[in-house]
Amino acid sequence: MLGEQDLGHRIVVRRVVGIRAGRPVFSDALGELVEVTDSHLTLTTRTGQLRVPITEVHRAKRVPPTRRPAADAVIEVELAADEAWPAPTRARLGGWLLRAADGWTGRANSALPVGDPDRPLPAALDAVERWYADQGQPPLVTTPLPLAAPVGAELDRRGWDSRPPVLVQTVGLTVLTTPPDADAGAAVIELAGAPSDEWLAVAASRKGGLPAAARHVLTAVDQVRFAHAYVDGALVAVGRGTVTGQGRWLGLSLIEVLPAARGQGHATAVTRALGRWAEAAGATDAFLQVEQHNTAAVALYRKLGFVTHHTYRTRFAPG
Repeated sequence: MLGEQDLGHRIVVRRVVGIRAGRPVFSDALGELVEVTDSHLTLTTRTGQLRVPITEVHRAKRVPPTRRPAADAVIEVELAADEAWPAPTRARLGGWLLRAADGWTGRANSALPVGDPDRPLPAALDAVERWYADQGQPPLVTTPLPLAAPVGAELDRRGWDSRPPVLVQTVGLTVLTTPPDADAGAAVIELAGAPSDEWLAVAASRKGGLPAAARHVLTAVDQVRFAHAYVDGALVAVGRGTVTGQGRWLGLSLIEVLPAARGQGHATAVTRALGRWAEAAGATDAFLQVEQHNTAAVALYRKLGFVTHHTYRTRFAPG
């Protein structure tokens, strides 16, 4: 049976829909898994959401995506994401990007192999290791899949390990910014060009501190907004939005609700407020990056219309 680790993935469910001549009648449903509970599975199909009671499930399994995203589509999103999370120390290895930010977050401290490194793959990875050694940091490589599968295979041969998979998800802003009335929420959302001290305190708590390099990553984007959600004057949620990728892409990050305020729709309100800002700025699509095992966030974003565009893994050297 499927579990929370399958949220956000494409699945097929064979269910019992009746009995005919003493034998069960089956129907198959194909879509992305939105929710898993002890009583039912919910998936989004081409005709809408389908809720299947566990008692009707005969068999359910994860299946491959309908098609792999084109390489240029993966590169476009990855480069927009790099612009949205800019490391202060950067270099190029042919088309590859080398990034460092005093170790603050894997995204800002890893090589991004999305082009031609202008040398054979083993030599390129040797150069990556030397560059990070010069920075005094362990080497990391972010491998967008399936685009960077050859890089991943070479890292496998070198014995590199992997962090948990990350889902890169996208949605059109017209979908994101059209909420049902029930999702209006009670918070007052304020968008600012710079984060408040309260905002930074929430981010520091989530990320284990904010070194100087982190401030650069958060603020060194031309079009950026920091969302503050208040209830009765108290901060209950934060979020960050950027517009990059030649103005097309809203990048969402650090959507965080304070523990006492969770389950009240504040994350949805923050996300949609940032979506409306980006839409007014001319953006047409949104992306975010969420760890696959963060099942609560995956379920939230799926309900907002996000679907998995591609995945990536952050690879690290042994020892």
